[in-house]
Amino acid sequence: MNLVLVGINHRTAPVEVREKMNIDDARLAGAVANLAHRDGILEGLIVSTCNRVELTVSLRDATSGEPALRQFLADFHRCDLTPYDPYFYWRRQEEVVRHLFRVASSLDSMIVGEPQILGQVKKAYSVAREVGALNGPLNEVANQALAVARKVRRETAIGTAAVSVSYAAVELARKIFGNLDGKTIFVIGAGKMSELAAKHLLRSGASTIFVANRTYSRAVELAAAFHGTALRYEELFTQIEKADIVISSTGAPHFVIEKAQAEKLLAARKNRPMFFVDIAVPRDIDPAVNELDNAFVYDIDDLEQVVDANKKQREREAVWAEEIVREEVQKMMRRLASREVVPTIVALEDRLNQIRETEVERHRGRLSSLTPEQREAVDALMRGVINKILHGPITELKSGAGHPEHGHLVQLVRRMFGVSE
Repeated sequence: MNLVLVGINHRTAPVEVREKMNIDDARLAGAVANLAHRDGILEGLIVSTCNRVELTVSLRDATSGEPALRQFLADFHRCDLTPYDPYFYWRRQEEVVRHLFRVASSLDSMIVGEPQILGQVKKAYSVAREVGALNGPLNEVANQALAVARKVRRETAIGTAAVSVSYAAVELARKIFGNLDGKTIFVIGAGKMSELAAKHLLRSGASTIFVANRTYSRAVELAAAFHGTALRYEELFTQIEKADIVISSTGAPHFVIEKAQAEKLLAARKNRPMFFVDIAVPRDIDPAVNELDNAFVYDIDDLEQVVDANKKQREREAVWAEEIVREEVQKMMRRLASREVVPTIVALEDRLNQIRETEVERHRGRLSSLTPEQREAVDALMRGVINKILHGPITELKSGAGHPEHGHLVQLVRRMFGVSE
């Protein structure tokens, strides 16, 4: 097994470098096919996202890895790689396995536990398989990386806690309402954060959205994106009692909703709960609204506190995820080593059986007087001796699979028994 990986990511390279090295979806199949069919390369896998570009290959000869990958990148991007050298990182052998497992499990992501990377690795794997770029040990490693990522998701809570303000709003809404099916959202002020929060709430089950904005055209634009209803700003209080969830992010210098107004809204709703997400600075919702029964107000600081607490929770879960990855890497290395040792074992058996057959042929004249039963007994005796001779080396080869010195042991056994590569 000769695995090599080269990559850049959000930690090692600024966005302009990542853009330069990016391989977009439209060119990915052709790129990975080209990579896998280059001299000395047996298999190839390319993961290219906004935060990382990584090329992984299985090689015929370990020494050819870096030159082959550098030449591919230089050819593909039609540039001199020298200025970009400081941004690249290289992984080899077991480090490659560990890296792929951690990447797929979102332990190497900008936001630990984010779910998108698993889908991105899965797509990269599927494309490489479709073009015939995976058919050996790298295929086995990449496929297992997906299985490990699913195991991490299943056995830890690394991806369950919201780590963005917009997701935190969804998390809090679920705590208030239980589920969001059929809930109505009112967006006051059509800013980006409001848009993100509304998007996540709708994806989580909310069904209806109204948008009010001082610039009516912007309200129309945002409402259309969500198949909702646009309101003129002055119409806000004619409809807002319908809202289960209010997201407010305006530039108003005063409260948009005061306590007295909120009391009237709750009365019109017959005291059904209302959740106010205030992501404006200065604040849009009077904090005193929180004093009312069935009114729940969270401002930007409250949401940030939820995010910080959830990040700490993900970090704790990441410790368990790292342990899962560590165990799975060890299993994978043992499996790969066991697979690699099979040709050596077969070659040993062939070598000793060849010696047996040569010796039988050399002494054929002296054995001609033996009966068929006697010749069979001699043959069985010789096979038994060969099996006993092979037992020790084969046991050592199998039991040593996965250990760092295993490659040296394989080479030693091959030399002792005169078995060529």
